[in-house]
Amino acid sequence: MAIHSNLKVILDERNLSVLQVSKDIEYRYESLRKVYNNENEHYPKKMLDKLCAYLNVEPGDLISYKKNEKPSN
Repeated sequence: MAIHSNLKVILDERNLSVLQVSKDIEYRYESLRKVYNNENEHYPKKMLDKLCAYLNVEPGDLISYKKNEKPSN
């Protein structure tokens, strides 16, 4: 996967749980859990906006691009 979620690293560094963050930003736990575990297919704009505001980060801090060694078809 070329797009990678950094949410786990950010939350773990700050000793925050996905459940607590989901409650604090009023966003679905299951959606955040998927981002935390890097299992999601897309990043909803509303979710990114809420996470950036709550964590005081930029979108590029939450997600990163990792080049694949071999292109996938």
